[in-house]
Amino acid sequence: MSIVKMKKVSLVVLDSTRKESLKKLRKLGLVHLETIEGRGSVLASYKESSQETDKAISILEEIKLPKKSVVKPVELSKEESRDKAKHILSLSEKKKSLLDSITQNTLELDRLSKWGSVNPEDFAFLSQKGLYLYMYEIPQEKYALIGQDVRTVVVNTAQKTTRFLLLSEEEVLERPASLPPEAYAVPLPEKSNKTLTDEIRLAEQEITRIEKELLESKKFEKALHAYKTLLSGDIEFETVYSGMSRENLEEETENEESEGEVRLAWLTGYVPLPELENLKASCKENEWALAYTDPADDDPVPTKLKNGKIVSLIYPLMDFLDVTPGYHEFDISGWFLLFFCIFFAMIFGDACYGALIALLGLFILAKSKKGSRSLPTLIIVLGLFTSAWGVMTCSWFGIEPSKLPAWMTDISCRPFSKALLSREMSSQAAEDLANTNQKIFCFTLALIQLSVAHIKLFFKDIKSLKCLADFGDLIKLWGMFYLVMSMVVDSTAYPMVAGSDPIVMFGITFPAILPTVCIGMIGVGFVFSFIFANYEGSVGKSILESLKNIISVLLGVVNVFSDIVSYIRLWAVALAGAAISETVNSMALGIFGGAGTFVAKLIFAVLMVALLVFGHGLNMILNVLSVIVHGVRLNTLEFSQHLGMAWSGTKYKPFSEK
Repeated sequence: MSIVKMKKVSLVVLDSTRKESLKKLRKLGLVHLETIEGRGSVLASYKESSQETDKAISILEEIKLPKKSVVKPVELSKEESRDKAKHILSLSEKKKSLLDSITQNTLELDRLSKWGSVNPEDFAFLSQKGLYLYMYEIPQEKYALIGQDVRTVVVNTAQKTTRFLLLSEEEVLERPASLPPEAYAVPLPEKSNKTLTDEIRLAEQEITRIEKELLESKKFEKALHAYKTLLSGDIEFETVYSGMSRENLEEETENEESEGEVRLAWLTGYVPLPELENLKASCKENEWALAYTDPADDDPVPTKLKNGKIVSLIYPLMDFLDVTPGYHEFDISGWFLLFFCIFFAMIFGDACYGALIALLGLFILAKSKKGSRSLPTLIIVLGLFTSAWGVMTCSWFGIEPSKLPAWMTDISCRPFSKALLSREMSSQAAEDLANTNQKIFCFTLALIQLSVAHIKLFFKDIKSLKCLADFGDLIKLWGMFYLVMSMVVDSTAYPMVAGSDPIVMFGITFPAILPTVCIGMIGVGFVFSFIFANYEGSVGKSILESLKNIISVLLGVVNVFSDIVSYIRLWAVALAGAAISETVNSMALGIFGGAGTFVAKLIFAVLMVALLVFGHGLNMILNVLSVIVHGVRLNTLEFSQHLGMAWSGTKYKPFSEK
């Protein structure tokens, strides 16, 4: 388990061979380039096409095919794909414009609906003849207040509103003074009712035609996805090509080349140390200048993980979470995989759930292509771990142990199985003891995982006095573990004050002075951590730095306690899942129990199966969410914090052909 060492490299090529050199470098696929800012009209054109294609794909993805319809994909060239994307966008924009016009015209028709047929051309014709008409609305009881000097014609009265036309032989530029303020001038429409209706009908017909054409364009969806992939490669290449550092770049215009002048271009990146010789050979073959050195501490070095096939199973999860350790951080892939499998198993906590998960993994494995089998293999492993834990705790679809075959209870693990414990004590006492033992197991997992973190830090700092701070954190963790056992598990079995009776823990008998020793370990660990945590060559400066951050230092002791206790979430979430399983089973049996005739029994049996499938399916989905929230958190937060990891890395992605 390791992070591959990197070399920082700089490549220098002739500017005249820049494009060909980049094509060869991309084909080589070894150099992870530092961030480059591209420029130029070509790059802008590629990005614009990519955005248009994205939008076109989104439009096609939103279109639902009729049932039982099958679309045969059609291949397109790059030029045809670009044109097709533009055409799909234009159709979508036209459809949107037509919908807007329908909305506006519909609103206009609604506004004029109480006036009957209104044609602005008729008003214009009458005005040419010296008769000017204006549309008004007024409350019915106010119409009588209109002055005698105003000529009006009532159109209709409805819903206590009178609509009338104001007549004048001259154009009315100002509102007549004798017209009541309640009279509302209705704006004359730009189009007649008939024109508006015809436009709506034609727009609806055009929308139907566009929707049909877009539906037929579903056959180009796969081709557009392929074109989008090609564009991403073109954008990456053009970004590097246009963004490479060059001599006298400020004197050069976009399409200008100075005849007879030799110019150089260069770029910087990172290469895995094992691949350096291959890069050297390629540079010699292509006559590139190469310089390489070890990366500086502040360089943005990418992270490439190198692990065996088993440990590599965790990579799909890390990719999903988008977490990568920094180049100078630890590679905890193996520990991540081990503890994640345990956490996953404890949260699901059911042998039958585990079997279903393993079967799902086998199904995906059978359907997957060669070379992409890490994810289904990981699912199978998680299913096997879950089944193993379910067998240990005697959990089979949440069925009561008394209703299970004897062999299922016999193969369970006595400390965690209330089925076996109930043979020696009352049912309630057996359940309490099993829960207590599972809590202890959770805290033991915390002790082991967090101890791994501090041991790794100790050996990392072994050549510095800072390792004493790591040792202090380790013994502080062990002392705090006993404190958690006393405060959370059983204060009688694990007393805080030393007595006369020896203390039994994990089947081992410890002397009665154990509480005093553990409290002392916390104190000694705190002192070591306080003195050496910030050590960089001077003990005095380290102590001074701790004094400056005394509040954080003191809170660090509390954090150790809370981090250990945090692992109890595994037991709590599993307990909730088990309760849901038992409730679903009880409800299902309740439905089936009241049946009488054969037909009724058959109906209730179907309902019972449906309820069991739905209930347990929902429980498994909730468990998946719990794994993401709790199982992942314990690895990426509690464990990582004790390692000092920030997951600040950038994944190694060489400049290569897609």
